[in-house]
Amino acid sequence: MAAPLAHITVLDLTRILAGPWCTQLLADLGANVVKIEHPEHGDDTRTWGPPFVKDVAGNDTSDSAYGTCCNRGKDSVCIDFTTAEGSALVRSLAELADVIVENFKVGGLKKYGLDCDSLRALNPSLIYCSITGFGQTGPYAERAGYDYITQGMGGLMSVTGEADDQPGGGPQKVGVAVTDLFTGLYAANAIQAALIHRERTGAGQHIDLALLDTSVAIMANMNQNFLVSGKVPGRMGNAHQNIVPYQVFACADGHLILGVGNDRQFKAFCEEAGEPHWALDERFTTNAGRVRNRAVLVPELARMVRARSQRAWIDALETVHVPCGPINTVDQVFADPQVIHRNLRVDIPHANAGTLPTVRQPILFSDSTLTYQKGVPILGEHTDAILATTLNISATDIAALRSKKIIR
Repeated sequence: MAAPLAHITVLDLTRILAGPWCTQLLADLGANVVKIEHPEHGDDTRTWGPPFVKDVAGNDTSDSAYGTCCNRGKDSVCIDFTTAEGSALVRSLAELADVIVENFKVGGLKKYGLDCDSLRALNPSLIYCSITGFGQTGPYAERAGYDYITQGMGGLMSVTGEADDQPGGGPQKVGVAVTDLFTGLYAANAIQAALIHRERTGAGQHIDLALLDTSVAIMANMNQNFLVSGKVPGRMGNAHQNIVPYQVFACADGHLILGVGNDRQFKAFCEEAGEPHWALDERFTTNAGRVRNRAVLVPELARMVRARSQRAWIDALETVHVPCGPINTVDQVFADPQVIHRNLRVDIPHANAGTLPTVRQPILFSDSTLTYQKGVPILGEHTDAILATTLNISATDIAALRSKKIIR
């Protein structure tokens, strides 16, 4: 079966992570994604290494591993749209596109005639998605925004890390750029909703997404805890604000994540630990009681967990259906039998490396197929083909554009 978005063409004017993460998802879902890159250096992340992808001879290429994590399945077309001829080429591609995604500063594309109003005047059904640090409006709209900054501004770093009075306490960013990644996912969702709206009405629209808005939105229960109680949540390390026990405990030979989500599971854990009386204590029989009395309960749980090995706990708790698990390093993740069974690692084509290992989308359809047959493009790999087949530009004219460094 065809991939769900095989009938959609996306013009990708994004760089770094949030925008490319969105357009990679659209590409994986079958969309024809044409990524416009600068002829000299391309997307900034191509140079964000080491590590770099190695060619078939084992030598470093010019493509970083970082850049390949979010650009699978796209055509790379190098056009300098700061020139009149280059911007005209991009406008011609926009007239044929269903969707444009861009992450330039507010108003940054207007001088090239590539802003939403200009392009929707040419293509009224166009869906134009803008991703910025702070949105198209407001007192911060002109600021540049980065994931790290918005993790701090949106409150995420105020609840991430050990408490200030603990060893190593203080604010921490998340280990990956979650604000970028979530913004990319929200963008892909919004674009698909806009496509459905267009099917009903025939009209395109402008989508305005901001890293700060996303950073605030993904605070989820932390937001609601504050809005309901007026109490500002703080950092609690690996503990949970609303559930006990739901944290990391040291065991005899490592660490165990214990995720007790209800009172039955807590009773089963205590029975398996050989100390059922803890589940009968009225202070701890309900989750609300355990949260209120965590200072008394957690040290006792830590004592219990420390008495056995990680493997012994996992085997025992799985038997009684109490959620738990190890803390894997990335190499252990890809050696995990469940990860292997689910085929999360996929090898895709690469012009220099032959094949490139990557990670599939965590989406499996019953009646559609995501094939990952199109790899991560090298810089400008598809310039000639797109200009010739999509815009019907002759080989002579393509050569002239290249001689003027308008394309690569």
